[in-house]
Amino acid sequence: MKETRQKKGVSQSTVAEHLNISRQSISKWENNSSYPDLDNLVRLSEYYEVTVDDLLKENKGLKKKIEENNEKIKDSQKKLAYIQMNGDRDEGLVLLMLNLLSCLIAPLGLIITPIILKRNKATNTFYKLVFVAGVISLLVNAFGLYAHLGNLFHWGGPSSVEYIGNQ
Repeated sequence: MKETRQKKGVSQSTVAEHLNISRQSISKWENNSSYPDLDNLVRLSEYYEVTVDDLLKENKGLKKKIEENNEKIKDSQKKLAYIQMNGDRDEGLVLLMLNLLSCLIAPLGLIITPIILKRNKATNTFYKLVFVAGVISLLVNAFGLYAHLGNLFHWGGPSSVEYIGNQ
């Protein structure tokens, strides 16, 4: 790049000003300390009036680095598309409603609530609220189950003592 710039007869400052970047960036590119991104590479080729291939032939390391960066960009775009596709499924409100319903159905809530807590993701809008409601639902259901079983088996009910007297 340095040779091309010198053939054109311009300074690093002039090129940097044209590309709206710092002069130090141009210096780093010419010394192979860093490499321009694809947009700046195209703008450089237009400014120097040479093809991108001519610029890249000067520096094989630059060409390799650009190919690696393009691969990283493609990977990032794939990840972003996946996140956007799966990020649309916000279950926060549905999980919150299920938590509230599970409070009303005592034994069933002990089964439903752990499933709800497992499906709750940090990307849901009501993530923390669903978690708190789930814990409360578990406690309410556990207490309700204990109360039902206590009534069924007469646990903790009033006890009476009868005096039999002397026989």
